[in-house]
Amino acid sequence: MKQKLVDGVRKYLPKEAVHGIEELYRRGRVRLISLKYGNPAKGLRVIAVTGTNGKTTTINYINEILKEAGYKTAMFSTALIEIDGNTQLNDLNATVGTTERMQEFFRDAKRAEVDYVVLEITSHALQQHKLDGVPIEAAVMTNLTQDHLDYHKTMENYAAAKGKLFAGEPKFIVLNRDDAWFDYFNQFHAGALKMTYGKHEDAEARIDYVKLYKKGSEARLVIDHQTNLELATALPGTFNVYNMTAAACVAYLLGLKLEDITEGVANLEGVPGRFERVVEGLEYDVIVDYAHTPDALEQLLQAAKETSKNRVILVFGATGDRDKTKRPIMGEIAARLADRIILTDEESYNEDPQAIRDQVRDGIENAGATAKLTEIADRREAIERALSIARKDDIVLITGMGHEQFRIVNGQKLPWNDGAVVRELAEKYKSKPVMSESRPLGDTSTGDPVTKATEE
Repeated sequence: MKQKLVDGVRKYLPKEAVHGIEELYRRGRVRLISLKYGNPAKGLRVIAVTGTNGKTTTINYINEILKEAGYKTAMFSTALIEIDGNTQLNDLNATVGTTERMQEFFRDAKRAEVDYVVLEITSHALQQHKLDGVPIEAAVMTNLTQDHLDYHKTMENYAAAKGKLFAGEPKFIVLNRDDAWFDYFNQFHAGALKMTYGKHEDAEARIDYVKLYKKGSEARLVIDHQTNLELATALPGTFNVYNMTAAACVAYLLGLKLEDITEGVANLEGVPGRFERVVEGLEYDVIVDYAHTPDALEQLLQAAKETSKNRVILVFGATGDRDKTKRPIMGEIAARLADRIILTDEESYNEDPQAIRDQVRDGIENAGATAKLTEIADRREAIERALSIARKDDIVLITGMGHEQFRIVNGQKLPWNDGAVVRELAEKYKSKPVMSESRPLGDTSTGDPVTKATEE
């Protein structure tokens, strides 16, 4: 009934009128539901992180630092939901819950008498007023790269939606000085202090040194040209150096001790579906990651190339009912950085899966990488193919689904978890002899010792 009413309004009223009605409805709804739960967000100290990539890992770092400093916390992220140390997987298939679900979360956080609430906030949630009335003490912008253009239409609109988080002048603002959209977000004023981070010489928390390992990263930050902060994390990749730096900046602005920042960063051993090693006992690594944007995929592949002694085998696809323009771009990135590509289905929602794969394949073929491409529609078969061809010291990357517990295919919600599938399939390969055919670290050659005939 509700959907019929919505469809009727959109059909017969001008766009401007429809937009106005939607705005009034959403603003009114969040007020009413907040009132129903007793305005639970009031009085909470909320730290919010937005951006295209890195949000989940950044708030997990912040959460660990706060706990190391002795604070009681609550956290709502794409991967995990936690209140006072009680953690559960986020199985909502959404970063931000419904308006009612979020008010329930705030109520439970208040009942637990937490000191801080750490939130991951999307452009959709900001645009749709889902968190209106939530007091933001500190706001972080990780980066802005192409995503959600099916909804926002332009990058300018996307940036404007993210900007709503900063427009209310939170007490503290943390910005990525190296991000292409830095100048746009730098226009917003903090109620007290703003801090920038990155490798840029003008960054107030400057990343002065980075050392990458197969199972971790180290970095030295120089804060305000005088304070050195040495950080080490179990999470690999330059992108995670940026995530932990953003978290360190928040903690620094809150006045936390440097040793608590260092220990808190080190405490984070991993985040579900974020560069997650999902199986042991193989002579190669199998990594599951949520990467589903061009920038995230590129950063992930680059991190794998920097630490792999041999090939990087990529299993990936694209999501249906989302920004179609990024599909060939992701195909081109895969063609450039992966040594073997297995193109498969992800979540098609209501789109034709073959059409989605065709658009990704266009990018691969236009980059001249058809020879290293294998297309297998069935995701389980695609993962098994990757495991079957992997050799000693390879890295198998499986991207797009991350921690998710189900897939939506043809409008149906189907149980699925990449990590669980890998662990099941890997049993047959744990005792299988694996040949080594290494390449030097840093070698970007696209040559592949596995022939197409072997693949087919």
